[in-house]
Amino acid sequence: MTKDFSKLLQGYKKFRDKYVHGSRSVMKQLADDGQRPEIMVVACCDSRVDPALILQCEPGDLFVVRNVANIVPPYEKAAGYHGISAALEFGINMLKVKHLVILGHSQCGGIAALIQGEELHTDFLHRWLLLIGKLPQDVRDTNHAAKLALQQSYEHCLEFPWIKQKVDAGELKIHLWFFDIFKGKMYVYDRNSDTYSFL
Repeated sequence: MTKDFSKLLQGYKKFRDKYVHGSRSVMKQLADDGQRPEIMVVACCDSRVDPALILQCEPGDLFVVRNVANIVPPYEKAAGYHGISAALEFGINMLKVKHLVILGHSQCGGIAALIQGEELHTDFLHRWLLLIGKLPQDVRDTNHAAKLALQQSYEHCLEFPWIKQKVDAGELKIHLWFFDIFKGKMYVYDRNSDTYSFL
């Protein structure tokens, strides 16, 4: 058994010790009461950027969906499979989350491939990354491009009629966050100043 896999099993035992055992078990309470998170996060699959770990959340705190480059796709009801859109619909309309955080990050491999103009000969990945849209030709910095991609995902969010309705009614707030892996810092986008500031 590899060292990494052994670490998984040890982590599972620690999880059970902390959240499962005892009369006030967190997992028992969540099983009895169901989930009621107020925050949904759309994050990247990158193994270095785990929202629950970075934000030190407990089970039940976050409703999370992860994909390559933390993309929110445009609203469309055409035939096909719409996993991210289904997760948004469940979180926003059924769980009634009050905050939607789109969490980008530095050194994103998907974003890097997109700005380098690489033709990825893949079954799914290249087409998925094209949802970000065409970036300006002078954008060569991966981190800057990742922040522009966050803006695109925000615009896509507002194409969903039930998201826009809740945003306009003040029932849902959309946040754009950017995590710098090297610095271990989270930056938050301010729409009024069009800048990111340290959280």
